Amino acid sequence: MSLSEMMIEPLPGYKEVKPFVYAGFFPVSNEDYQNLKEAVEKLSLSDSALQFAPENSPVLGFGVRIGFLGLLHMDIIRERLEREYDLDLVVTNPSTDYHVSLMNGEELDIKSASDLPDASKIKEIAEPWIRGEIVVPSEYIGPVLQLIVSKRGVQKDISYVIANTSLVIASEAKQSSDINASGLPRRSAPRNDNGRAIISFEAPLANLLTDFYDQLKSITSGYGSFNYDLDDYRVEDLVRVDFYVAGEMVDALSIMAHRSESASLGREITEKLKSVIPRQNFEVALQAAIGGKFIARENLSAYRKDVTIGLYGGDVTRKKKVLAKQAKGKKRMKRFGKVDIPSEAFTVMLKRD
Repeated sequence: MSLSEMMIEPLPGYKEVKPFVYAGFFPVSNEDYQNLKEAVEKLSLSDSALQFAPENSPVLGFGVRIGFLGLLHMDIIRERLEREYDLDLVVTNPSTDYHVSLMNGEELDIKSASDLPDASKIKEIAEPWIRGEIVVPSEYIGPVLQLIVSKRGVQKDISYVIANTSLVIASEAKQSSDINASGLPRRSAPRNDNGRAIISFEAPLANLLTDFYDQLKSITSGYGSFNYDLDDYRVEDLVRVDFYVAGEMVDALSIMAHRSESASLGREITEKLKSVIPRQNFEVALQAAIGGKFIARENLSAYRKDVTIGLYGGDVTRKKKVLAKQAKGKKRMKRFGKVDIPSEAFTVMLKRD
């Protein structure tokens, strides 16, 4: 019997590890693409959870889209690529995968918002949800619940763990009288009322990828801990939010968002892009859109040159004519100009707060 005819069964107790966080890795120079691909292939030999596929972006060029187990896993791989293989990388905003059902009955599994088909062909979109537990001191329960609700999460249960209960009982049993051996009044046994609470909840994974853990540590003064498992995929009202820089759509910045959060998220990201993208000699419009409808806009003001410095006295219309002439020139620059987008703009989701 040949090896091809033998039934190969996996060992019991093991299952295939499936990544659920994805990010695009692009070299700063297109000449390093082959080096990046070879480096990722070498890392995948010792990391079974690392899955990757080639990706092409009109703005960033050729790169690879890599799947991770979480944000920590992504940070480790990025550090290894930069340190061990001496690569300069541009990493896009992390996202998760989505199950898309089309009108013709076809099922798609997309890992990037730029891969989403036309909205008229989509029947429904399902996103992954998680079951999570947060262990936190009791006094922080209120802020933690508010944080969960702000991420579209649903709180399921709260249980309490009282610390040092056995210590208090043993102390009370040992000291049965109110007078100690020295004849002084016995001090009551210390009680620890600052117990801990375990908060169980469910939430969409996409809303926890960026700043949830940082916010949890902030509102709990560092005492909160978080653990989660992937639950299932649930159909939600999801839309693709695109971002335009100087009238051109940048597909690497596109994200998936719930319709109820899309407007506020668009305003938030355009404001952050305004602080990241450098000013140009012409005014640059930063816009967020869903389909053909713009939902947010920020204007990146142009550098201004004092062209009226040589005008002294005379009628004010002289200055207005010079300024109008300069404005016409800037409009022409805007029509033919090109905006260089720094690498920080593609990780704006991680730094939006």
